[in-house]
Amino acid sequence: MHAITIPEPGGPEALVWDEVPDPEPGEGEVLVEVAAGAVNRADLLQRQGFYDPPPGTSPYPGLECSGRIAQVGPKVSGWSVGDEVCALLSGGGYAEKVAVPAGQLLPVPKGVELRQAAALPEVACTVWSNVFMIAHLRPGETLLVHGGSSGIGTMAIQLGKAVGARVAVTAGTKEKLDRCAELGADILINYREQDFVEEVRKATDGAGADVILDNMGAKYLERNVRALAVNGRLAIIGMQGGVKGELNIGALLAKRAAISATSLRGRPPAEKAAIVAAVREHVWPLFAGGRLRPVVDRELPMPDAAAAHRVVEESSHVGKVLLIAPGEA
Repeated sequence: MHAITIPEPGGPEALVWDEVPDPEPGEGEVLVEVAAGAVNRADLLQRQGFYDPPPGTSPYPGLECSGRIAQVGPKVSGWSVGDEVCALLSGGGYAEKVAVPAGQLLPVPKGVELRQAAALPEVACTVWSNVFMIAHLRPGETLLVHGGSSGIGTMAIQLGKAVGARVAVTAGTKEKLDRCAELGADILINYREQDFVEEVRKATDGAGADVILDNMGAKYLERNVRALAVNGRLAIIGMQGGVKGELNIGALLAKRAAISATSLRGRPPAEKAAIVAAVREHVWPLFAGGRLRPVVDRELPMPDAAAAHRVVEESSHVGKVLLIAPGEA
């Protein structure tokens, strides 16, 4: 088969479409013929040499894909050759085939095309596990999503609205905020021109956000705590704004607030399987009802992954950028 390899870390040009050995599904795994993969910021870090895949997993980038089951390994039940699926991966989505633990498979949701289903596993699992399983967002509460036009952000907006929350978002342009509004965002904040702490307080009569989903890390830490409501929950899922920040414990105590920080890729398979099962139960039915939809900015040929990485690095996209396998083009 062919896959995107990274012979040496570097810029987008470091991504090389090359012939590599076919993967073999082990016990509890299936082999998926990939129709499409999706680009995540973690892939950019791996390309640069900063985010190695977990030991024993595929060395190729790509944390999610969609496709068809080509082979079922030992001790797998509930799946058959030919099933159309999407999958949460530890790596290997930028390839024509990938071996996947059966617990990380999801059926393609009703009403979603096979290729576009590649846009869903990573964002759905990230948002559901952080905003709902950990931060316990409830109907009537206010959710603040940083980077509302990103893949994570566009899913968080839709899920927040689906459970009856009020959703605030930050983004850097009017065009991106308009797209967030189309998905249901109630409070639109241009972070280049407005102070999100002030805007959230203004929109909530001074109360603040009950849950904040943050991809920035250190840069926003102090302001996120100020933006939290009493009993608020800050869920940190990224560090685009740095890794070291100063935390005012007194401010956190005064609000009886909580901070969590998680990543998805390095979790043990059993934890991933539990998250995937929860997503299948709680999130997937919302696609059939038309309350959720994948948000895809563009599709590019998988061998042209470098161009896709440039799009994501420039932050010129809304939603997900997909890589289409040659057989699906």
